[in-house]
Amino acid sequence: MTVTVLFGLSPVELVALAAAVVLVLARWLPPGARRPSTWAGAAALAVSAIVLAVLGIRWQLIPVLAGGAIALTSGALSLRRRRARLWLALPGSAACLALVLAGAAAAWALPRPVFPEPSGAYAVGTTVAQWTDPDRAETATSRTDDRRTVVVQLWYPARRDPAARPAWYLGRTAEEARLVAHGEADYLGLPRFVLDEAARAHTRSVPDAPVAAGGGRFPVVLFSPGLGGVRTQSTAWAQELAGRGYVVAALDHPYDSAVVTLTDGRTIRTRVASTGDQAEDDRRAAGWTAVRAADLSFVLTQLGRLDRGEIPGLLTGRLDIRRAAATGHSLGGAAALQAARQDPRFAAVIDIDGFPRDPAPRPFGQPVLALTHDVKPGEEPDYLSRLTRVLQLSTATSYRLTVPGSAHLTFTDAPLFLPPLPTLVGSLGRTAGPRITAAATVAFLDAALRSEPGDLAAALSRYGHLTVL
Repeated sequence: MTVTVLFGLSPVELVALAAAVVLVLARWLPPGARRPSTWAGAAALAVSAIVLAVLGIRWQLIPVLAGGAIALTSGALSLRRRRARLWLALPGSAACLALVLAGAAAAWALPRPVFPEPSGAYAVGTTVAQWTDPDRAETATSRTDDRRTVVVQLWYPARRDPAARPAWYLGRTAEEARLVAHGEADYLGLPRFVLDEAARAHTRSVPDAPVAAGGGRFPVVLFSPGLGGVRTQSTAWAQELAGRGYVVAALDHPYDSAVVTLTDGRTIRTRVASTGDQAEDDRRAAGWTAVRAADLSFVLTQLGRLDRGEIPGLLTGRLDIRRAAATGHSLGGAAALQAARQDPRFAAVIDIDGFPRDPAPRPFGQPVLALTHDVKPGEEPDYLSRLTRVLQLSTATSYRLTVPGSAHLTFTDAPLFLPPLPTLVGSLGRTAGPRITAAATVAFLDAALRSEPGDLAAALSRYGHLTVL
């Protein structure tokens, strides 16, 4: 099931929930209504349970079905009893109702993500590549012959095919999606079942779909995820950009992404961990940022080779490497800033809530859009000041946009499937965060890479508090 209509529940799940509630409450109805309500609830619960078993039952619905089944059993027995003895069942009814509502609350808090339909003129295709840099040693291992390898997922403008099956969210296959979900849960210290629905989700893009006809060469947007994040963490954003005529290349960085699956079957989990020593953690973060910045430059080189046909692929002759942006979230945003300073091939930079980590920042020529979460007074006192100093090093006009009601994960896919807690994903709801992220970055990219006319500052100001630097 991929369609949800209310409170994160599909129609058949809503029937199961309603049936379970009816069964819990039926025994407290007048005698004339008790029997038909019990059997109607039983029939609805049985049918919905069978359908769920066929389609695939979510763990959140198990308490709902269990509460309904227990209520049915005790309710059927109560049909033979006098109403005067029903008060003895009050604790049991309360427990069943609590069980049913707990399952419904879990389904609401942890739904299967439903990705917004891209609003651009193009359908979206996606493909995955793995590239090894022969000129860089892998510093995370002790093998002298180990070379730096990255996994890259591309989203691109594609031809429409209504019959095509959409791509899995977290991996190329169902098995890879489960591995990534479990790896991400392990990294975050969460029970693995918390991300089960994300592992089962499909996106709005089609694997290896034919590239859209026309449109010439497409600007390129490279993306580095947050520390412990994965290449798909901002799929809603990537699909929106691809639908508007951009090619997005998102990286998995082995050893600091939560989990990376290579083509030879190896699974590489993160080796990143906090030491508790702030100075040492800052030093390590600067090292990871430098590696990621080099990864971004390497992938830009590979995309150029792909465009020239030196690497076989769908996008040969369709990539405009001269119009390329380095982007990233959190540590990935810091890597994007550093990559642009080191590599003038990048024409623009987007730092999505990333604290700058370059130990020796120097002037650079690209314009920057920095999206920041709603920093409260006294919170992270060095963040905005350091970010502003780095943005002021740009010789081009740069923009710092603070989005009210946002949190660090607001700018990713997290609001689509994590509990809507303000401290976790902000207070903008399930879809507003990804929508604002896409709208603001598209406005900036259209101006920076496509030279589209218009008042960029006015456009960005619609989404928050803007500082022009």
